[in-house]
Amino acid sequence: MPATPTRSREPADFGDGPDEDERATPTRCKPLRKDAVRNRELILKAARDLFAQRGLSASLNDIAHHAGVGVGTVYRHFPDKDQLVEGLFEQRIEDLVTRMEQALADPDPWHGLTSFIRYSCDMQACDRGIKDLLTGGHVGLERISKIRARLMPMGEELVTRAHACGRLREDIHAPDLPLIQAMMSALIDASAEIEPALYRRYLDIMIRGIASHPDDEPPLSSPSLGLDMAELVMLNVKRR
Repeated sequence: MPATPTRSREPADFGDGPDEDERATPTRCKPLRKDAVRNRELILKAARDLFAQRGLSASLNDIAHHAGVGVGTVYRHFPDKDQLVEGLFEQRIEDLVTRMEQALADPDPWHGLTSFIRYSCDMQACDRGIKDLLTGGHVGLERISKIRARLMPMGEELVTRAHACGRLREDIHAPDLPLIQAMMSALIDASAEIEPALYRRYLDIMIRGIASHPDDEPPLSSPSLGLDMAELVMLNVKRR
């Protein structure tokens, strides 16, 4: 006969345990105690740090260790990782939507398009967790998926405006944008520990590649890597 699992000895985060009536009525929730609020903030900060460094592969156990709390404490606040990811990144995705709305309001459609592409790549370079969300590395988050879906028609409008002003090549289409982001994402990962800003050079090259008049674009923002360093980046690309 299997052994009966023992209950965690960690202190409850939500005050004394609920009685039967409280369990039957979920809306009658007790407020978080001060130590529970502190633990929640520790968990969120640890998750933010680890997701930024490692992407969404960091586990709840990793987060608990980084936060200095028990695993049971993490699970009481966030029963599964999807809830934690959603809580952390929903606002970041909303910020991205706001940035795209600003790009659509830009009187210069080409500047609106390219500034949004640059902003999105910069965001991914600073936070591997948001990179995983934007490039489809984590699924199952319904609300964030809906926000991502909102970006698609807005991206189509950005492309339409850039075509209309004659600055974007006619053979570049809206579905190309997320794939370009995925390409840049691979380079961001591969060069992060070698030359973190390297992606900006290739972002400049990519923008020249989609421009109708590439000679009108500013010069590349950074020099090329030496051969040895470039080979290290290529090795990282292969490993990933």
